Amino acid sequence: MSLRDQGDEIVVAELVEDGALVLVDEPAGRPLVDQHTVLRPGQEIPTTAEHGPGYTERDLYVSEETAAALEDVEAKDSGPRRTAMRGFEQWCAETGRVAVPCTTATYTEYGRHLMRRNLKVSTIRNYMSLIRTSMPEGQQPDNSLYLRLLGDYRRKNKRASRRKEAFPITLPYLVPMMLKAEEGDRPIGWRDAAMLAFGYRFLARSIEEVDLDIEDLTVLDDRIKVWLLEDKTHNDDQTLTLHDHPDILLVKRMRRWLEYLATQGVTTGPLFRHLQKDGTVALGQRARIATVRGHYLRPQTVNERVKHWFSAAGLVGDGRPVSSHGLRAGAATDLGMNDATDKEIAEAGRWREDSPIPRLVYVRPAQAAKRDPFSKIPRYSTEPQT
Repeated sequence: MSLRDQGDEIVVAELVEDGALVLVDEPAGRPLVDQHTVLRPGQEIPTTAEHGPGYTERDLYVSEETAAALEDVEAKDSGPRRTAMRGFEQWCAETGRVAVPCTTATYTEYGRHLMRRNLKVSTIRNYMSLIRTSMPEGQQPDNSLYLRLLGDYRRKNKRASRRKEAFPITLPYLVPMMLKAEEGDRPIGWRDAAMLAFGYRFLARSIEEVDLDIEDLTVLDDRIKVWLLEDKTHNDDQTLTLHDHPDILLVKRMRRWLEYLATQGVTTGPLFRHLQKDGTVALGQRARIATVRGHYLRPQTVNERVKHWFSAAGLVGDGRPVSSHGLRAGAATDLGMNDATDKEIAEAGRWREDSPIPRLVYVRPAQAAKRDPFSKIPRYSTEPQT
């Protein structure tokens, strides 16, 4: 059997009767160092003659329970990661290359393959990052060559660098969407109205919204407290306070949804969940859920519902894509248009304090939209132009 020692050198070992691992055919005394080796004064240079502890089979295997848990985690890996790896693995199969773990040459060549398809720089960067982090620990390819090529690609393909921001669903768009969802007084409308109100007020990333449990919320008369385990920029848990707003009616809409869930016997677990065609909550044997997320909605479902209610309300955008991210963008834009500071927007959206996104993407465009320097020029003539 093969083992990998701390220096990433493949060695050969065999099991003896007492279960101890014994090295065989290994030259004695060869230095065992790499670029990360740090020795203190007086410390001997380690060699392959120093084999360390004698491992047994018990040290090499995980239990069936742990193996099942690992398989479950891998099965629930993010959709974008699976998509990126599926395309990479297919390309590797077609070109006769090894996908996992891939070499730096294969990784670089695949980056060029994506560039030849004229994909956007942001898309290429995202795919390549997901592929690289999908490789086994310590066996990730060097990305320096690919990044040099990507920099050149960006300079030569200006259109590939253009980012298409989501259409901001500000209050003039959000309110008609929620009212449309509530027409007919149906459970799916109650769920979606609460989801829209919460997504806007929480400046939610879709995955954050659909990962919440009922137990994560404390609903008060004029606000909702949300316990968030972690987010994209914070590794520690947070308790956030969402004050209500008369146009959003977050408390009213969330209470109606939670009360309906309670009538269905649901008081714990996923906050936003699947409903059957008859409006009942998908539970137990009645549940027909084909996704690996079980009762939790997929982020794509929120995206689909936002598109649906935007269209159903008869709203028209400006050409930018309508998506669930528009709820986050809309709230940030409303804050920017009403003189919220960069810090206030960063705190509301849980961006890093030094993040340029609030200022560049929301505050500056919103403030610019309010100003028209040409309005200062007096009208020259009242005669119609011919």
